[in-house]
Amino acid sequence: MNQSHTHRILLAEDEEAMRSYLARALENAGYDVVAVDRGTAAIPYLETEHFDLLLSDIVMPEMDGIELAQRCNELSPHTKVMFITGFAAVTLKASREQPQAKVLSKPFHLRDLVMEVERIFADQAQASL
Repeated sequence: MNQSHTHRILLAEDEEAMRSYLARALENAGYDVVAVDRGTAAIPYLETEHFDLLLSDIVMPEMDGIELAQRCNELSPHTKVMFITGFAAVTLKASREQPQAKVLSKPFHLRDLVMEVERIFADQAQASL
């Protein structure tokens, strides 16, 4: 796998300020980001495009992040999943239902997010060796 390949991230976050803040931070870190405002809007992208990571808020209207992750596993099994949430109880549910997914609790620093994302891709690179 070519190291210069830009990792693509699909970001699902219903809160506009948070969404643009996260997208900008990830783009500044060198990632290619597609941001959507709900889980249902993410599905068509997963069906038609390749993403290395789905970064999703858990609590969203119409379809929550856990449901979105389940669809992602079906549509795009190679895509890693990482959740963002501000709710501890939701973190437990996510850990139970998507044990392979990383959960990042709000509030967090952008550098923590970028570090976690980098770690996911580093692990992925190791696994594919």
